[in-house]
Amino acid sequence: MTASRMGKLRTYARFLRGLPGYFSTRITLDDARAIIQKRLEHREDNFLELIANRVLGNPSSPYIPMLKMAGCELGDLRNMVRQKGLEATLLALREAGVYLTFDELKGRQPIVRNGQVIDSEPRDFNNPFLSAFLEGQTGGSSGAPTTVPVSHHNLLDDAPGLMVYRDAHGILDVPLGIWRLILPASDGMSVLLSSTYFDSVAEKWFWQGTTRSAGLSLWWRLETYGVILIVRLLGVPAPWPQNVPLDQAVTVARWAVGAVRAHGACLVSTYPSMALRVSVAAQEHGLDLTGVTFTGGGDPPTEARVRGIQQSGAKWVPQYAMAEIGVAGLGCAQPADGNDNHLLKDVVAVIQHPRPLPGSGANVDMFYFTTLLPSAPKVLLNADVDDFGVLEERHCGCPLEALGLTTHVRHIRSLSKLKAEGMTIEGSSMVHVLEEVLPARFGGTPLDYQLVEEQDNQGFTRLNLRISPAVKIDDENAVLEAMRQALSGTWTQADMAVWAQAQTLRVQRAQPIPTASGKFLPLVRHKVTETSVTDREEEDRE
Repeated sequence: MTASRMGKLRTYARFLRGLPGYFSTRITLDDARAIIQKRLEHREDNFLELIANRVLGNPSSPYIPMLKMAGCELGDLRNMVRQKGLEATLLALREAGVYLTFDELKGRQPIVRNGQVIDSEPRDFNNPFLSAFLEGQTGGSSGAPTTVPVSHHNLLDDAPGLMVYRDAHGILDVPLGIWRLILPASDGMSVLLSSTYFDSVAEKWFWQGTTRSAGLSLWWRLETYGVILIVRLLGVPAPWPQNVPLDQAVTVARWAVGAVRAHGACLVSTYPSMALRVSVAAQEHGLDLTGVTFTGGGDPPTEARVRGIQQSGAKWVPQYAMAEIGVAGLGCAQPADGNDNHLLKDVVAVIQHPRPLPGSGANVDMFYFTTLLPSAPKVLLNADVDDFGVLEERHCGCPLEALGLTTHVRHIRSLSKLKAEGMTIEGSSMVHVLEEVLPARFGGTPLDYQLVEEQDNQGFTRLNLRISPAVKIDDENAVLEAMRQALSGTWTQADMAVWAQAQTLRVQRAQPIPTASGKFLPLVRHKVTETSVTDREEEDRE
């Protein structure tokens, strides 16, 4: 057995040994509120502790040379935070070069500041004080996955927010079902364990795909089932995962209908695209999902997806979470849109800073995250996570505001774009076409259309519009023309002529490709075309 595998085995064993203590106590709703309010009161102290211990106390931290180049010591930060506040301090640090771009965080580009290269790799941002954890990975939706450690403490720290959030939406004590990937440190496992901490034990854990299509190694399967076995031996009736492929979404719908019939309501934790799959399947089978609430994050809850979910009678409540942080935002009970979250300012601090939008001459205000809790899987200091949107103070009157969570983060989008022949597709414009324009014109749902950027064997970029064979289309050229017309305000006639001449945009009658975790992304990148669907799915998992 390799040293690396031995190290993983030791940390996994420590995690299992800690489970009895994890389940020895429970928190009440009053406890949850008090924890959040206390963390809000001490968020500046928590930030300074992060710098003192998890940055300066970690000799391998890439942030140390950044802070030195900026001429910033701990005493300087302490004075600045006390005088100007946390967010103003973070903005000053960002201007002084203390930040991470998305590609630097993922290890795709070296960190270069003032002409100097700072050696780093993704694991250098792992929390150095975690000794007992499950090792999971990011979803890989925008590139190769990176490993993320998830500890008991991280799961415990997520629980208060989840508890008050469910209470705000009237779904605290309803049956819980999960439809997420089985991985030891996946969001499915996190939901299962965090919810149990406040006596909300999931009744069902559905998971999509097969062990092969999900990229599950034997080790990861053993880790996952080992945790569930220990939890059950401790007297907690955690469910064994039940395989439900994406094309069998009606199985989840039928469970939800039964739960509503027995209890009046139920909650399903999943991704927005998978919630839409359940809603579509329910309508196809004549099932009414009134009383069902879907919640989760992981892929964009666009207006079209939220409308599709609601057409089945179900309710959609968003979350904003990422593997590197955990839960960072929870859905407002009086939302401005389908992706309106209260920022968990006790967990993270967020500033915005402009980043150029390639090919447009415009800027977008990117989110830069700083983790505040000692249990965070990653130590983030002004880290760009490739998201942008609206960050605002707004009075909504919902119970989460009453706790002091007055900052809203909404209309969240990723900057990831597709490029071909020197032209750039801005993501939100194309998503509108794929999810609204084409389904309205040719039929189907937002899950039936996907634009895949690929490079062919000669190195040319192709944009393949994958359309589900279930959508009956007589003239594929009409689809391309509809796209051109819908995007005429974005591209010039010359741009479109270039693409037509290069045969860049093509229609493929094939099922859109989900990620390994079952998410559906309307815009997808792949390296090489002229490969099978299986090859492309394998590439997603690399």
